[in-house]
Amino acid sequence: MLVNYELFNMSLQNKLIVAALCNGTVIDHIPSEKLFKVVSILNLDVYKNLITIGNNLESTKIPTKGIIKISDRFLEEDETNKISLIAPNANISIIRNFIVAEKRALTLPSEIREIVLCGNPNCITNNQSVTTKFHVLHHDEELMFKCHYCEREVKGDEVKIK
Repeated sequence: MLVNYELFNMSLQNKLIVAALCNGTVIDHIPSEKLFKVVSILNLDVYKNLITIGNNLESTKIPTKGIIKISDRFLEEDETNKISLIAPNANISIIRNFIVAEKRALTLPSEIREIVLCGNPNCITNNQSVTTKFHVLHHDEELMFKCHYCEREVKGDEVKIK
């Protein structure tokens, strides 16, 4: 079959076309520099179903964005909490039968348990079987986390996620 490439290209108006997701989760408006961190914390490198990842895409909200489409997977609350630590302004859409069934806004809880590791080697959480617990703080529009046990503060972009 012959295709007139010029007509095809002009009709697309230089838009990226990605197959629609039948069932699963779409994570959109991830800052480009954070995209692969989100991929890592969701363990998508070992996920066996279809995953579509786009990065450095144009955005009206942020300079460039990333998007992840995960087929047949619906995120749990602890997973969305992890994403909110990395990309608090990302959007999550749950897709069922090709339709957006639910939109979830990411919100940071005031307290985070079992997600963040304390960077203090002397902290009890690094030396005994104690669940990590951090309080979410905001200092001059910068996200900070404070360990409940040793009170060490860590900047949001320096946080280590389990």
